[in-house]
Amino acid sequence: MRKSASVPVRYSQLKAFHNVALTGGFSRAADALRLTQPAISEQVRRLEQDHDVLLFHRERKRVRLTEAGERLFHLTRQFFEVEQQIEEFMSESGAAMDGTLRIIADSAHHVTDLLGRFRARYPDVTISLRSGNTAEVVEQLRSYEAEIGVVGGLPPGRDMEVIALASTEITAFAARDLLPQQASLTLNDLTQHPLIFREAGSKTRQKLEEQAAARNVRLTPVITAEGREAVREVVASGAGIGFVSQAEYVEDARLRQIPLCDVHAEMSEAIVHLAQRRDVRVIRAFMDVAREVHGPQER
Repeated sequence: MRKSASVPVRYSQLKAFHNVALTGGFSRAADALRLTQPAISEQVRRLEQDHDVLLFHRERKRVRLTEAGERLFHLTRQFFEVEQQIEEFMSESGAAMDGTLRIIADSAHHVTDLLGRFRARYPDVTISLRSGNTAEVVEQLRSYEAEIGVVGGLPPGRDMEVIALASTEITAFAARDLLPQQASLTLNDLTQHPLIFREAGSKTRQKLEEQAAARNVRLTPVITAEGREAVREVVASGAGIGFVSQAEYVEDARLRQIPLCDVHAEMSEAIVHLAQRRDVRVIRAFMDVAREVHGPQER
């Protein structure tokens, strides 16, 4: 392929590339754009040829983004989102809000009260809710894979806008018959019992480990479980002691809380979104509802 710096990037080529990356295939992109597959393939081929870059690995009927393709896809996400914002701005006064709002939450508990309000006000918006630890939430927001996140603690960097929620202490919990006489636990006590931790990236785990390290106490999990619900089920089986913020502890007849008497680590939950996406209509609407419930925005 011959490189030519003077060849302009054509809108139609970018749109074809973006939709192939978004849908995962040339046929699906053609359906989405109501064009033929050969037309989509030609647009992407010309984009690659004109700019001497390989954007997709073509593997039989599958396509996979190259490293350059990943970088361009991140930019086209932003580009076409701004285009959508312009369209929404021009028609916002009379148009009902629709589309999809993707939420990824360290704990869905913190947004359940908001979802009903939001749905009542914007019934045409479809909500997608999935779970992830704080590190995953921030990564998904920055890669435009989600619009709203709920995280444990304030996320790093100034690229996020934040509504702070309540702060509560970390508590231990165990199956009712595991430690029936134990009224409380110290960090040293924990070294004598099997511990169930969440995956790396969990703020609850990170804060507990930081407290232990500051006192030269080594906490080693016997089981690491993916997600809060998985931890709860493992703990309920009697396999060991789990940990969660007080606000996120769910009453369960199989379990009981055991206070940590010498651990002073608070979990500060927050609703966040990428600051540069503040003008995305569905994000702005959700954050307005969140402020009505939880108060003004903080950084």
